[in-house]
Amino acid sequence: MANVSVVGTGYVGLVTGACFADLGNYVICLDIDQAKIARLQLGHLPIYEPGLEEVVARNLAGGRLRFTTLYEEALAEAQFIFIAVNTPSGPEGEADMSDVRRAAESIGRSLRSPAIVLNKSTMPIGAGDWVAGIIARSLPEPLPFAVVSNPEFLREGSAVHDFFNPDRIVLGSTDPEAAERAAELYKPLKAPIIVTDLRTAEMVKYASNAFLATKISFINEIASICERLGADVKDVALGMGLDKRIGRAFLEAGVGYGGSCFPKDVKALEYMGAVNGCHPQLLRAVIEINRDARRSVLQKVRAELGRLDEKLIGILGLSFKPNTDDVREAPALEIIHLLRTEGARIRVYDPAASARAVEMVRGVEFCAEPYAAAEGAHALVLVTEWNEFKQLDMDRVRRSMAFPLLVDGRNLYDPQEMARLGFIYRGMGRPAPAPEPSRAAIAE
Repeated sequence: MANVSVVGTGYVGLVTGACFADLGNYVICLDIDQAKIARLQLGHLPIYEPGLEEVVARNLAGGRLRFTTLYEEALAEAQFIFIAVNTPSGPEGEADMSDVRRAAESIGRSLRSPAIVLNKSTMPIGAGDWVAGIIARSLPEPLPFAVVSNPEFLREGSAVHDFFNPDRIVLGSTDPEAAERAAELYKPLKAPIIVTDLRTAEMVKYASNAFLATKISFINEIASICERLGADVKDVALGMGLDKRIGRAFLEAGVGYGGSCFPKDVKALEYMGAVNGCHPQLLRAVIEINRDARRSVLQKVRAELGRLDEKLIGILGLSFKPNTDDVREAPALEIIHLLRTEGARIRVYDPAASARAVEMVRGVEFCAEPYAAAEGAHALVLVTEWNEFKQLDMDRVRRSMAFPLLVDGRNLYDPQEMARLGFIYRGMGRPAPAPEPSRAAIAE
């Protein structure tokens, strides 16, 4: 058992802290947001993440997990200190390290015994040395410490599972002994542990996310070509993915990637490459293709409805992926903006993300259930593939709509079945099903 402190209680920090406590360690999670900490002390989570509430409650009750706003309390006996604060995109795509700087300064001012600081936040290449310098300058008096880069690979919606079942643990440091001590913390997970230098560990994170984003943009590029040539991208992806050299993961055509990681990490890597004399044209293409995937929804709707002034569009799904309430960089937000720019009225439903989205999306009607989003709509756009949407009575949906246009942004539904029900079905990279229903006049 170890004494662990986690600075930051977002997705990464809260999952990391709660799960290390579940492994039997004593964990204190720190955040400067007093209201958030007050809720967490009562077991009330600020995020939706399957399985996390039970882990937090169990370890609060067991006395292995605590929450505080005070660095002195959090670091009093800490052997391992994780920095898990936000690193959002700056104006040029660079990682904004303001929160990391403040955390490192506070750690330096409050540290009273030797400790290992682990950079869990996604930080630019070279950040490990930078953080070490800030801590050293902030110490009231000289004190031994080490910095280890420990990138996270948690997927929102399955973060608890991913913590306990990692593909690999990556640790990078200029201090081999510190890296080995950090490895001991992860030994109960019985996962491959890669120990390397600081900068290589930092690059593993960026390269991994950039590659996955590239797979998504690649299949979306193929989907666009499939639409023009009459091929079905679902079968194309299946045929590709069964090749072990390629793999099936991340070959689902749709409206592109979003969330807190892929968009900012690809932009940050592109920025780092560009300002250091490289020409990261592949990364730039990945970003542009992802943007085009959202715009294609507008084009599909406009192709069937013509002018969108006062047309009612229903949106199913706001979160960037199922099983999370995270709407950061969510495709739905950009799609809604594009449709509203052309005069459309918008009605939306999401099983978990509406409360978060209401502060970010103005001028739309939020619905309490999916059928209300379709009622009287001229088009229904599925953006997030929640399981709930797989079980909808689509005949009921069709009968409730003013015009039967269904734009399936995740290829969730069977095109022929939707055509049989009377929809004008438009998927992503899939041929329009034939025969199509007769097109009644669009209700004005």
